[in-house]
Amino acid sequence: MTMDTNGGCNALTLSQYAALIRNLVARDTNLRERWVTAELSDVRVANHCYMDLIEKDASGRTIAKIRATLWSNRYYLLNAKFRAATGANLQSGIKVMLRGSAIYHEQYGMSFNISDIDPRYTLGDMEQLRREILERLQKEGLLKLNGTRTMPLAPQRIAVISAAGAAGYGDFLNQLGGNPYGLVFYPVLFEATMQGERTAPTVISALRHIEMVADAFDCVVIIRGGGATTDLNGFDNLELARAVARCVLPVIVGIGHERDRTVLDEIAHTRVKTPTAAAEWLISHAADTLARIETLTRDIAGLAQSIISGSREQLSQLETRLHTTARQGLSNASQRLASIESLIPQLSRHCLQNAAQRLDNIVHRLPDAGRATLRLQRQKLDYFQQNLCSAATSGLQNATQRLDNIARLVKAYSPQATLARGYSLTLVNGHAVTDASQLSPGTSLTTRLAKGEFTSTVTAIENNI
Repeated sequence: MTMDTNGGCNALTLSQYAALIRNLVARDTNLRERWVTAELSDVRVANHCYMDLIEKDASGRTIAKIRATLWSNRYYLLNAKFRAATGANLQSGIKVMLRGSAIYHEQYGMSFNISDIDPRYTLGDMEQLRREILERLQKEGLLKLNGTRTMPLAPQRIAVISAAGAAGYGDFLNQLGGNPYGLVFYPVLFEATMQGERTAPTVISALRHIEMVADAFDCVVIIRGGGATTDLNGFDNLELARAVARCVLPVIVGIGHERDRTVLDEIAHTRVKTPTAAAEWLISHAADTLARIETLTRDIAGLAQSIISGSREQLSQLETRLHTTARQGLSNASQRLASIESLIPQLSRHCLQNAAQRLDNIVHRLPDAGRATLRLQRQKLDYFQQNLCSAATSGLQNATQRLDNIARLVKAYSPQATLARGYSLTLVNGHAVTDASQLSPGTSLTTRLAKGEFTSTVTAIENNI
């Protein structure tokens, strides 16, 4: 301890203060061998295993963080225990339950030394997340939506979402191409990351690209090979689940083994175990359709043969009946012709008698009809004569009146009438003057009035109008 410069109480050095903290932490039994739940972050192995333990709130904001250490003599043992239960190594992003003690070091600060792990917590957390997502999808009406998409009887145009170099994708192609029926499939790869944090966004992006050309495909297949259970965590994602549920094409999922089930397995149209199983499912459906087509072809051929055979028999019967019917028809027709032939003379006499009677009636009515027609025509001539005289008289009166009107107009607009209203007519050499520019000083003018005329001489000209 040292004295301060003012002679006051003693002050601790930083190392002394840190040592006090270390001793307090070491003596506190509540900080020893306690079970703690947290999310692993920044996990790295360099003989020993170092990591950060973090806790996030509902919004994803980190609210607590502490360094943690798993010494090599415990790391390999606990990692093997965790892998045996979950199928995955300790890695960033998973939630765990760890047992350990708080340690404070003067140089490195506070840390958590891990002594044990309970894998059941991790498995339970993953299952809880799946249940929450499925409940949300159920409320949104999306849980069974993709299952309602119509799967073609023989889907051959396949949009595949997988990693390009993945063994599972290769197994899928080999199984399709080597099918024993010689069936042809047309798979197109839409590449995506199939594990880790980029799984959900890359698979969603692939689905969006597929939907832009959805008419070119019959279905979507999402596949990856087996692996750690926690490798499938990327498929337990709400947004990815929504994208798969809403996909306009039926989706087949083969992303794990029998014991690995994800949210996508619950919402996809069809769930199979592995990529190979997905290929076998497609081959089986196409083969079943081919078999049904072949069966229908045989049935149609047999039915056609039966119809043809029956038709031939019917034609033979009809041919026999036709000869009999034709002979009977000819015999009946001959009888009817004979009957008609015998009736012709009698019918002819009857028709002639009727015609003669009608002619006699016309001859008797003809004089009366002629006289009536002549009377009618005389009446029409009398009527026309009367109307013609009236019309001629009226026409002459109208024409006379119009001529009188025209005469009055001609008189009203005559030159003499115009002069009588106060106007005058100026002449030069007997011609009327209408433009002052035609005159020059000294020109002799004759001005005619309604009564008389006089002579004048031009002295000046003005063109102001």
